[in-house]
Amino acid sequence: MHRLTDFITAKKTSWIILVIALAVSAAIFALGSGSTGESSPGVGLPDSAESSRVAALQDDLPAADSTSALLVFSRDGDELTEADIAAVTTNAQSLADESVDGFVPPPTVSEDGTTALVVVPLDIIDDVTEQADRAAQMRDIANADLPDGLDALLTGPEGFAVDVAAVFKGADFTLLLTTVIVVAVLLLVTYRSPWLWLVPLAVVGLADGLAGIVATRIAAAAGITLDASVTGILSVLVFGAGTNYALLLIARYRDELRLVADRRVAMAQALRGAGPAIIASGSTVVLSLLTLLFAQLTGNRALGLACAAGVVVAMLFALFVLPAALVLFGRGLFWPYVPRFDSQNTAHRGLWFRLGTAVSRKPVAVAVVGVLLLGGLAVAGVPQIKVGLAQTEKFTSVPEAVVGQELIADAFSAGSGSPVVVIANASSADLVAAEAERVDGVVSATVGDSTGEITQIDVVLDAAAETEESFAAVAALRTALHDVDGADALVGGLDAQTLDANEAQQADQDLLIPLILALVFIVLVLLLRSLVAPVLLLLTVVASFFGSLGASWLLFETVFGFPAIDTNVILFSFLFLVALGVDYNIFLVTRAREEAVAHGTKTGMIRALSSTGGVITSAGILLAAVFAVLGVLPLITLTQIGIIVCIGVLLDTLLVRTVLVPALAFIAGEKFWWPSKLHSPAHLATADDRTSPQAPASEESVRPTEPVSTATE
Repeated sequence: MHRLTDFITAKKTSWIILVIALAVSAAIFALGSGSTGESSPGVGLPDSAESSRVAALQDDLPAADSTSALLVFSRDGDELTEADIAAVTTNAQSLADESVDGFVPPPTVSEDGTTALVVVPLDIIDDVTEQADRAAQMRDIANADLPDGLDALLTGPEGFAVDVAAVFKGADFTLLLTTVIVVAVLLLVTYRSPWLWLVPLAVVGLADGLAGIVATRIAAAAGITLDASVTGILSVLVFGAGTNYALLLIARYRDELRLVADRRVAMAQALRGAGPAIIASGSTVVLSLLTLLFAQLTGNRALGLACAAGVVVAMLFALFVLPAALVLFGRGLFWPYVPRFDSQNTAHRGLWFRLGTAVSRKPVAVAVVGVLLLGGLAVAGVPQIKVGLAQTEKFTSVPEAVVGQELIADAFSAGSGSPVVVIANASSADLVAAEAERVDGVVSATVGDSTGEITQIDVVLDAAAETEESFAAVAALRTALHDVDGADALVGGLDAQTLDANEAQQADQDLLIPLILALVFIVLVLLLRSLVAPVLLLLTVVASFFGSLGASWLLFETVFGFPAIDTNVILFSFLFLVALGVDYNIFLVTRAREEAVAHGTKTGMIRALSSTGGVITSAGILLAAVFAVLGVLPLITLTQIGIIVCIGVLLDTLLVRTVLVPALAFIAGEKFWWPSKLHSPAHLATADDRTSPQAPASEESVRPTEPVSTATE
């Protein structure tokens, strides 16, 4: 360890680290990600799901290579005139050049005469840029020379695909720019230096750029394509984690500069002190993310693989590149608050010392208040949570496809815009259609495309797409049609696909949440060599998660007006909050264990809180702000993840790690480290006597052995 840290920081060798880092970075940037274009989020169901089997069978049908766009013509609820119908018919014929076979069926007018619907068969295009160009062309044609007040809106499978892709068009740049601005401002406020913040920002920014390429390459090797939602979360996570590691290292470095005259020796000592905590916390996050590889949904596996690779890159840059970069500059880098050699640190007289001492006097009362606060937030919100968003509900701003779908639902059968797809043996197609029409909630069942062996039956429901009623109808269809002898009927389509995805997401959640908890518990046991402390730390993190979930739902319902939480939000939020929340506990409790060896648990925890309080709080606030950046995109799923993680990190930083964990440690005393025994009985008695409630710890008795200068002193 000493040789490695000396190599990274020594005058003769530190430049080698930077040259290697720049050379490797240049090579990776030159290689590129290998991605040929942007892609929007997919469903990622396993092949065994019934809707996936239907989609696979559809590939054998004559119309396998086609999709459809729905163009909805209306004049704000008023009845269409003969001139309106004539204009719609003319424009529908003009759309023939965009269709698969040069033919577009004539428009269908609703019974109330307020809406006309044109279905345009289209070739499937995977590239979102080409897809968007075609959609823009169709919109122009459909709206050309329409009578005043008559509008055409693009919806259906093609419309939603284009609008979802539009949400993520340029998302990487938007997220990156916003994240950089937020991080730069917070670093500037934290360090109060006009140029110190530039070094960690440049290092973390470089790590983020490399992480995107590395993650894409690794995912491609595993047969997984990363969509824009995954790369957006990846960028936020790398910036958040990387900056946290930088804050921890720089705080320790600034402290060592007060104790050591040579800045390179100071950095070597800082790296030896902060390095193990960074490795432990980063490894916990990586291992937690890798549990997603056991998920059924491809999107979950993609997020786990990509973000794990990104955190590894962030750790490597924090441990190797950042120290080598910082030692290039003298102490003046910290100007105007330059840490002079042999100057005094005031951490033992600061806010965190006073807070730790106050908590140590009444730990039971503090713990009860903390638990009641978290429990109150959880009880107030969690029982009322609704899970599951339809396509029309996933946008914070209403796109054209959603408006068009709502018009179809009002004027036609609610499910006509997204019929259920049934695939059955051709010989049983009529029987299957007849049986489907007898199912409650079905408006019609029409026999369609066929290969001679299998046939597609299109089933229209009277319920709007992706609602509880449509899911119930799909379940009833499956029950009824599976019983048709010799039909081998399978039920798919949008509603069935969403139902299967919801069930798969629930299965992933039921498997992965306990797995993440077990994994984090094992890491904490190995790190702390204790059983009591890991149990208490996990309980606080879980309580923080439920508190943030409850608080977030109250915001979603009363402020933002979100109808529900998307199906993957709970799993992703739990993953990030548990993994990142444990990070801060690791920073605090590992320092407390180090101090407890010499001073006892009570004094050791006060020392640890005094030493790490400022830097961990700064890191938590920064991480919360970075995750809140996800709200810049008009997609509710990412906004919800960002808000839940933001609130959870703030709760964990300002309440759980600040007062609740120290209070639990004070209550448990030396049993906090059980079954480890840190001291002899005589020493324990001495330490406890010094910090007993009857004889409160003095400032001198809890002065940190290695004082840490924090940004919030």
